[in-house]
Amino acid sequence: MLSVADARQLVRGAGLRCTTCRVAVLQRLSESNSPSSHADLAELLVPAGYDKSTIYRCLVELSEVGVVSRLDLGDHVWRFEIRTGGQSKDEGHAAAEHPHFMCLDCGKVTCLPDVDVRIAPTKGRKAGSMGDVTEVLLKGHCVECR
Repeated sequence: MLSVADARQLVRGAGLRCTTCRVAVLQRLSESNSPSSHADLAELLVPAGYDKSTIYRCLVELSEVGVVSRLDLGDHVWRFEIRTGGQSKDEGHAAAEHPHFMCLDCGKVTCLPDVDVRIAPTKGRKAGSMGDVTEVLLKGHCVECR
């Protein structure tokens, strides 16, 4: 888990004011090995005294300054994951962009930090005609749902 001091450093380094909610959100995101929704975080943080609206605003602000990634996986639920520092359970998770897998049956989202997805143009197409790929999402059926 991200320490309070490290979370404060990330928040201040991004130019934001350091609040207890921002620190708590970053700590919870660093504990997870997959992207978390606002509902996931609210379930953990509301009993500790944080307001759902404040948690949501923190997630949006932290994503706007690049401390967390906001993922839209096509199911109308934004999910968030910490981007900097490699402080999550699996060390490479937060350090770099990586693909995600979403189960079409149960909706579970899994990070795939050890999977390298390469996209190459078909024969006769220019490599730069597609633009920049910013997110890769694989969909299918997880082991539990097969």
